[in-house]
Amino acid sequence: MERRPFGKTEHRLSIIGFGGIVVMGKPQEEANRLVREAIDRGVNYFDVAPSYADAEDRLGPALVGLRDGVFLACKTAQRKKAEAAAELRASLKKLRTDRFDLYQLHGLPSTAEVETCFGPGGAMEAVLEAKQAGLIRYVGFSAHSAEGALLALEKYPFDSVLFPFNYTTWYQASFGPQVLEAAKQRGATRLVLKAMARRPWPEGAERKYRNCWYEPIDDPKEAALALRWSLSLDVTAAIPPGDPELFRLAMDIADRFTPISAGERATVEKMAMANAPLFRMAG
Repeated sequence: MERRPFGKTEHRLSIIGFGGIVVMGKPQEEANRLVREAIDRGVNYFDVAPSYADAEDRLGPALVGLRDGVFLACKTAQRKKAEAAAELRASLKKLRTDRFDLYQLHGLPSTAEVETCFGPGGAMEAVLEAKQAGLIRYVGFSAHSAEGALLALEKYPFDSVLFPFNYTTWYQASFGPQVLEAAKQRGATRLVLKAMARRPWPEGAERKYRNCWYEPIDDPKEAALALRWSLSLDVTAAIPPGDPELFRLAMDIADRFTPISAGERATVEKMAMANAPLFRMAG
């Protein structure tokens, strides 16, 4: 699997990352098999968070003996210093590691929460103290708000931005281009969420994929176009939906990745117009 640079560091990440939701609710033996399958196929980028139910509890044991060969990212959804510091310590213990390669403010939904994180006694104080103590190497954030992401990028020289660079939100809602450009200008590595998201679940639809709060793309041809579109942006890696079947589909697509052509890009734009975007600009 292709690997791309994580900023100007020595790290090169697989273009597909392993989202911890993949092992959420799985028996430990199955979680172990999923992790080893991913590593055998070239995945070295793993991302998890405390909010993913028991994902940390499953991923920690699965990575025993394998930890030094992967780039491990974790997150905190806490916005105040004491709570964020406690959550970081708990995550380290569950994941059976003494450090995170990347630690992120999780799911910034608004400029107000960004301000809280950076205010007196905010979560960033805990994150920066942990970095100084050697518990984390790089600092990033994830966001589903373009306005929140742009403000965060102004507040601190983050190493990475994990954001929904999705074809429908891009073409229909102009949601994503401004974050990609701002991150590039500030030297923050761009990491992708929701590349294989089609739209919100239609009302009354059967939710085949319980780990997805949105309707994912499971048609192989359509999924390949969507994922290749995102990976053809100036980004490093994408984290697919948190379902083992969809994760395997993403790895299959990545194994034969080629940049999207002009004709395919036009097809993706037409696909976007048939869907409802998951996110829009505020206001």
